[in-house]
Amino acid sequence: MSDTVTIETKAFAKLVLHAAKYPHCAVNGVLIADASKIKDGNRNLDLEVVDAIPLFHHSHYVTPMAEVALTQIDNMVQAENQVVVGYYAACENFNDNSIEDCPGQKIAEKIAEMFPGAIFIVIDNKKLVQQLDSAPVKLHKWNDGKWKPKPANSIDFQTPYALETVSHLLQRGVQKDLVDFDNYLDDLTMDWTNLGIEKLVASLNASNSVDFMDKNF
Repeated sequence: MSDTVTIETKAFAKLVLHAAKYPHCAVNGVLIADASKIKDGNRNLDLEVVDAIPLFHHSHYVTPMAEVALTQIDNMVQAENQVVVGYYAACENFNDNSIEDCPGQKIAEKIAEMFPGAIFIVIDNKKLVQQLDSAPVKLHKWNDGKWKPKPANSIDFQTPYALETVSHLLQRGVQKDLVDFDNYLDDLTMDWTNLGIEKLVASLNASNSVDFMDKNF
């Protein structure tokens, strides 16, 4: 049975930009999938992550803040026929890249309670550079009450130029424009869905698609 996780570029961009904006902090967020693409309710097959919602860079352990964030996110995804299927995090210490050191474990486990077969993506700080040669992420999946590591080839990307697109965003300093839920709680006018970044990713995807076609045909 195949067990691959595909990540749309905008989701990949948001989680990488979140970690890049706060290299001195632990960060976390949730991963979203299209409910209609979860085959027959079987949550152990291939999964497509269509979006990522950045949560915190300093409120990881403040339960009321997490409850507010998850309630708003749940309302949003239900309206879009989507579902929260996973969690991502980066550790505060540059050298800590293990799942045990990641913040917000209770949030991740709550997601796993609601979605058996949930995934946990750990951002590898050592690979987080402006020019990405490989995906700076490690995939884990909830199984038998534990987060179990998956091989690197278990992650696929929606487009063949996802690394190029996100590298371009990093080089342009787009991470400074990313809004997480901590930012939103400080200023309720800020857009925690990051639609501006989504539009930029879509524009780069279109441009890269043309370049890719020109190179290969």
